[in-house]
Amino acid sequence: MDNENKYINCFVEALSVDKSIVNDKLKYNEIPEWDSIGHMTLISNLEEAFGISFETDDIVEFSSYKKGIDLLKNYKINI
Repeated sequence: MDNENKYINCFVEALSVDKSIVNDKLKYNEIPEWDSIGHMTLISNLEEAFGISFETDDIVEFSSYKKGIDLLKNYKINI
């Protein structure tokens, strides 16, 4: 599985949403599933999928699908 599909799957599994809503427009707290608990589940799934450990500042800054892609670049992961 390529990195983009891994990334999308993390959202689908962590937030229990359909793949069709996981796109560049998806933002934290704009859907009920992406609340604080969903956020931490998403972070955990991403850390496991990509073998990384997010810095606290990055967890706080992870405010959208697009921002997550930018943050992953700091960990040498390209989506």
